[in-house]
Amino acid sequence: MPQVCRLLGYLIFFWSNENNEPIHVHVCKGKPSADATKIWIEDVPRLEHNKSQIPAKDLNRIMQWLAANKNFVVDKWNEHFK
Repeated sequence: MPQVCRLLGYLIFFWSNENNEPIHVHVCKGKPSADATKIWIEDVPRLEHNKSQIPAKDLNRIMQWLAANKNFVVDKWNEHFK
C-alpha cells in the first residue's frame, strides 16, 4: 500500500494489486481498507465512490488538491507500478 500523502488527516494511497486499472487513488482516515473512497485521476479527478463517507467539504478539498497535483500523483503511480 504505497502512500501518496496525508491531507486533512486522510491517507491518500494506492493498492499495490491494482496496476491493471487506470490511475486512481484511495482515500480514508485510519487504517486503509477495501472500502476506502476511490478517485480516478483523469484530466479532472472523478469520484468513483465515497464508501469512506468523507464529508463533502473535505472531499472537495481533496479533489482540488488532486487536480492541482495530478502530475505528482501520476509520477508516484508510474514509479510504483512501472
